[in-house]
Amino acid sequence: MHPLTPLLKGGLVLIIVAGLIVSNMRDRVIGWLVGIFAPEEAVGDMPDGDPVDWVLANNLAFVALLGVLVVLIVVIVIFWVIWRFHQFRITGSHVEVRKGIVFRSQRRAPLDRVQGVNLTRPFIARLIGLAKVEVVGAGTDANVELEYLATAKAESVRADILRLASGARSARLAAAGTAPAATAAPGSMRQQFASSVNSGVTDLIAGVDLADVAPESVVKIPTGRLVGSHVINAIVWLVFFGLMFLAVMATVVISSLADGEVLRGAVVLGIGLGVGIPLVIAAVGIAWAQISRSLRYSIAPTENGIRLTFGLLTTVTETLPPGRIFAVEVVQPLLWRPFGWWSVRINRMSGKSASAQQSSTAQQFNIVLPVGKRADVERVLGLVLPDAPASVIPLIWEHGVLGPVAGDPYRTTARRAWWTHPFSWKRQGYAVSDFALMLRRGVLWRKLAVFPLARMQGIAVNQGPIARAQRVGGAQVHSVTGPVSGRLSGLERDDTMRLVDEVAQAAVTAASRDTSHRWAESAG
Repeated sequence: MHPLTPLLKGGLVLIIVAGLIVSNMRDRVIGWLVGIFAPEEAVGDMPDGDPVDWVLANNLAFVALLGVLVVLIVVIVIFWVIWRFHQFRITGSHVEVRKGIVFRSQRRAPLDRVQGVNLTRPFIARLIGLAKVEVVGAGTDANVELEYLATAKAESVRADILRLASGARSARLAAAGTAPAATAAPGSMRQQFASSVNSGVTDLIAGVDLADVAPESVVKIPTGRLVGSHVINAIVWLVFFGLMFLAVMATVVISSLADGEVLRGAVVLGIGLGVGIPLVIAAVGIAWAQISRSLRYSIAPTENGIRLTFGLLTTVTETLPPGRIFAVEVVQPLLWRPFGWWSVRINRMSGKSASAQQSSTAQQFNIVLPVGKRADVERVLGLVLPDAPASVIPLIWEHGVLGPVAGDPYRTTARRAWWTHPFSWKRQGYAVSDFALMLRRGVLWRKLAVFPLARMQGIAVNQGPIARAQRVGGAQVHSVTGPVSGRLSGLERDDTMRLVDEVAQAAVTAASRDTSHRWAESAG
């Protein structure tokens, strides 16, 4: 790990807290230090005034500096010991991290279970050219974090992990007559720090490095479109709650004035403004946090998978290997329709706990296109579903996203069950191909979900007493936890059973020919 790792992992906060304590307790700290190093000069109580002046007046500056030096030496030694006991290694089968002195911990991520590799650059770490590598595992709270490394070394570590996880081996390089590039010696601590700061400043100005991808393959979002999409989403809730708030306030104030209680009306109005203004400020802050996390967005293919980058101050670069996407959904809210905007989100294993997956930061990892035009959506779908045959594209776009149209191949909700989806019953339905199961839903909020059969976890059918009386049924596609839902209802009973049979047969065939989990070997 980088020598500055302890500082970024809590040492900086510790120093700030210690500084605040010292600044507010200088009398006691100075008296304590004088009592240790010069007991003959110790006094019961400090005189009024600045204790620093008292130190200087009594020629105790050397004692004070000696005390500060001892504290700094102790802190540096503690940080050095923490750094020395924080180690990681990468083998041909796993990534392992060991840390701790008294309470030691060891985390290991098998390479054949790696779901992705994230490169996170918090703002402070970016200034000095450091980054955190997070290896996403295939279980709950299974991630392994390497924090912090120099950015160049972090990029190299990420590439090594992805290369080993892909199934490639050094023998392949040897057979091709290519030897791995030599790694430069790390140099002294001073050289490491200078190199990190230089690369950090360069990265802060230049942005994300996309030198290993084709420029024409990169999808980028104009800032105006990104901000506009968030503002439109926020307007709906702001208008809804704003009208409710204004209605309540107007009712109370008008009733108070009608009863001649002007003072009560003024007090209620003041309380309302006191509550409403902070709520507006909080809403603006939340909207800005969402916008800043999506700024500088880009998505591009690399030899090791899809590279996603987003974030204004804290930049996250995520490499998602092939075969790690379990579901894809194209969404279009009603207010986006005049602009022709869409968003794309996915289900994937995050390696986080159930509570951590509910945070807005964790949910950002499930969005592969925050907002884009049709051309952007088609390009992103080509990246996240590279194995989709040409015959499936009309099912996804013309009949799915934009449907229903003439000759609709989707099996939709039964007419007698229209009341379960009064507005979208003609649109809600499913289609099965040799590649994926597609679910089409929503009229006001258009959605099309694609579940690749090779990575589907299962499917279940259900039928309640009312559905049984109407001879209809429902289905639930099982996938990993994520924003993409696989629920359908109101289908013809025969269509429900046909769905299970078609998926069962096609899924076995798709899984047998899927080699995306060892993408380098299949490419070779």
